[in-house]
Amino acid sequence: MLGKNIYLAVCFISKNNVLAMRLQIIQDGQGKNSGVFIPIEDWTLIKINYPDIDTLDSNIPNWQKKLLDTRLKAITKNPMSIKPIDELFNELDKSI
Repeated sequence: MLGKNIYLAVCFISKNNVLAMRLQIIQDGQGKNSGVFIPIEDWTLIKINYPDIDTLDSNIPNWQKKLLDTRLKAITKNPMSIKPIDELFNELDKSI
């Protein structure tokens, strides 16, 4: 049995841009997701807006991992402590 493809439209929102992308999820013969296809035009836009994306899979130091784990546990315990990013940007704009 051949796999099938699922097409999605995804938006990435940064402070200055909204990137609408056309992703294609590729499934194997059992219907299990096995990959994602991103059109080259969309990949180029991602790389322009997120120039560090090629290095995201590099190893991070253990102290950063521990810090992230601590923060994730705190968020899990108190999900209401998360504020929308717009609030941060507004506060930063006030101080400039």
